[in-house]
Amino acid sequence: MRPLLLALTLAACSTPGPVSPPPPAAAAAPAPAPAPDAGPARVVTRGEPVTDTLFGQAVTDSYRWLENEKSAEVQAWMAAQDSAARAFLDGLPGRAALTTQLEALAYAGAIGRPETRGGRLFFTKRAARQEKGILYVRDSAAGEDKVLLDPNGWDGGKTSLGRWVPSWDGKRMVFSQHPNNADEAVLHVVDVASGTWSSVDVLEGAKYAGPSWTRDGRGFYYEYLPNPPGTPVADRPGLTEIRFHTLGQPQARDTLVRGATHDATTFLSQDLSRDGKVLLLYVRHGWTRNDVYLKRLGQDRDFRPLVVGQQAHYDVSVWKGFLYVLTDEGAPRKRLFRVAVSRPQRASWTEIVREDAAATLVSANVIGGLLSLEYLRAATSELRLVTLQGKPLRPLGLPELGTASNLSGLEDEPVAYYAFTSFTRASEVYRTDVRTSATTLWARVDVPVDASRYVTDQVRYPSKDGTEVSMFIVRRKDVPRDGTAPALLTGYGGFDVSMTPSFLRNSIPWLEAGGVYALPNLRGGGEYGRAWHEAGMRANKQNVFDDFIAAAEALGRGNWADPRRIAIAGGSNGGLLVGAALVQRPELFRAVVCAVPLLDMVRYTQFGSGRTWAEEYGDPAVEAEFRWLLAYSPYQHVAASAHYPPLLLLSADHDDRVDPMHARKFAAAVAAATATQPVLLRIERNAGHGGADMVKQAVAQSVDTLAFLFAELGVPSATPH
Repeated sequence: MRPLLLALTLAACSTPGPVSPPPPAAAAAPAPAPAPDAGPARVVTRGEPVTDTLFGQAVTDSYRWLENEKSAEVQAWMAAQDSAARAFLDGLPGRAALTTQLEALAYAGAIGRPETRGGRLFFTKRAARQEKGILYVRDSAAGEDKVLLDPNGWDGGKTSLGRWVPSWDGKRMVFSQHPNNADEAVLHVVDVASGTWSSVDVLEGAKYAGPSWTRDGRGFYYEYLPNPPGTPVADRPGLTEIRFHTLGQPQARDTLVRGATHDATTFLSQDLSRDGKVLLLYVRHGWTRNDVYLKRLGQDRDFRPLVVGQQAHYDVSVWKGFLYVLTDEGAPRKRLFRVAVSRPQRASWTEIVREDAAATLVSANVIGGLLSLEYLRAATSELRLVTLQGKPLRPLGLPELGTASNLSGLEDEPVAYYAFTSFTRASEVYRTDVRTSATTLWARVDVPVDASRYVTDQVRYPSKDGTEVSMFIVRRKDVPRDGTAPALLTGYGGFDVSMTPSFLRNSIPWLEAGGVYALPNLRGGGEYGRAWHEAGMRANKQNVFDDFIAAAEALGRGNWADPRRIAIAGGSNGGLLVGAALVQRPELFRAVVCAVPLLDMVRYTQFGSGRTWAEEYGDPAVEAEFRWLLAYSPYQHVAASAHYPPLLLLSADHDDRVDPMHARKFAAAVAAATATQPVLLRIERNAGHGGADMVKQAVAQSVDTLAFLFAELGVPSATPH
């Protein structure tokens, strides 16, 4: 389960364009306007140093007492921090204009890509002015939309709709509910025709559940995560089991299919073929390697290995007696194999799609008797159609350079759907026929944005070690490239996650105010294949921070931005990114927004889902890995003598993925080291790692974030167009 990709990173809205040569050097830029004179009221945080000797090295932790969220003292400290932060943010100028802009953008609505089952379409849609998306069902292509699940009324909006999976006949739906938008979840089953929820089919322990229906719709396989009393939170992922649930029976009668690994660094998951004949079992070790087992139901007594013990990643689809295996084994940008289910030995695999040296193969789906291949070329999407034997047919044309999902549909039906977004477009959904590639717009939401006002460049710059890194830069067309614009730089750089063009509505006020938005494709991501990911993980993690710092320097050097007015923002693994950049190069940044972050890398495995990320970061219980973690861990590198820029930390009160202790301890340490700059800890209520899923809460957080950036960078609010 990867950490969140931060939604508030203010991804921009603009038109992709060519890389242009830099203009002549501009005259000296004016100094930025000063930040507000009145800083936030300081919450005094007592230091209580605890020193551990780890592998012969003393490591002092002055704020370990803030790890205990259940203590009354920590609760009072959190309330005081949040109150002081909100009081400061409420007093910043331009909030009314920002609220007007962001509400117009956020409340315009949204729509998701549909799933087809039993002649019915299932999809989510949020109408204008609604807080949460609603799950609809449409009985035919021309039928009316019927509300199936409306989370707006669940517990006053505090409970969220998570994953939903219709049965193959479209008669039932299994879905997850998430209190406070946290990861913990409960599965329910609803009858599609009547809308009635089953009172028996209520399954606890669904934090990692991805249900797979049987062909006859009488039950489903799922991942079950128990919570025995006294079990440390960090150990729970290793208790995951694969179970089978029969409809109409209580959860206590579920069948155990595969027992737990009791290794919290691994993930168990399953997938059942559409014909119900082949059950796949995945044992994932981090984000670079996994084992795959299969069981022919009705034939095999137990699972048999498909591929085990290889330093590679495998994704498998099943159709008409064949396995389609997507892997980076021997191919950093991935390739595709075909093998008969009856003879799955590695020697019988046939390569049907070779590695493309210039594009990364992301996914492969069987649609309408063909294979739909999703690629990334220079961090933008391509869709290609090939036969089941791998013979190239044709590309599927996309509206422009941007990001597309792979086709979603059924293996034996030609009609499929895909979602598309770019820096100029809010997400749109297209309907296509794979036989003819005839494509029509199925749904879009009209967002009050004139896309023609913006332009995007994709540039390349050298990192510290000379590695070339690509970066998207977005601005208004009339904003000159003369080194005077303020810039917001964001990134992620981890877990094989690709940062591609995406329309995020809360970027518009920043762009309208003359700001530049920059998104580099850092090492650690998946844009350029396995080698790119591995170059930014474990002992190589410092490369990610070097890439990010070099991106900031490239913005100034290339006259894209005023080097004295560069802000950075990131969340989760991206919060680690900006936290490391803050402590390593504090003089380079004018302001920092750090959300739901990892920051104490010496102790991260002891909290939340931390142990599941040991393959990505390293294990501090291993000496060599402890030393590379300590070398960059932001919390341990806060220095009393440094002059840190203004810092806004965003946390959530029900984050059960990345423990909020990271944000609390870092806030205390930076505040103690920085007497003259604001250090703010804003805590979102009734929210998990992904934040709150109500529009009004998302708008309020975005207003606070933008008001903070505008004030600290001396950017006047723009009049909405």
